[in-house]
Amino acid sequence: MDERTWTSDRLDSLPAWTLVRAYHAVAHGFTELFEQHGLTPVQFGVLAQLAAGPDLLQSELARRVLVRPQSMAAVITQLVQRGLLERRGEGGRGRPVPIRLTAAGRRTLELAGSSVLEFNDPARLGLEPYEAGMLNALLHKLIGSRA
Repeated sequence: MDERTWTSDRLDSLPAWTLVRAYHAVAHGFTELFEQHGLTPVQFGVLAQLAAGPDLLQSELARRVLVRPQSMAAVITQLVQRGLLERRGEGGRGRPVPIRLTAAGRRTLELAGSSVLEFNDPARLGLEPYEAGMLNALLHKLIGSRA
């Protein structure tokens, strides 16, 4: 078969393309889920990362949530304005300011987190528990190879 010939079977054999398709299949559901909690996926990621490791710096949050540091500044500002995060310290030129969850941020994360756990239930994803574990391990491997 000619390398330039595209068929359904050929497309289905491309793992990265299948990943893009899978992303679209679940992204809509996640978007609706987070909207119910007044969050975006990135905002949820920030709250969850701060719960896992408090007092992180903006640059560390950006690496953990896989967004550019410039984008993270706007996300943090929005969450601070909503009272979900607080900056700890004076800051200023050359002085990093750790960021921490507020009590309201913890409550929001608890509510959204329950929905995220339910959304990730293997049966809901059409998977057996062992398949979900394998898929998760493979996706982490892929993320690690792109870092």
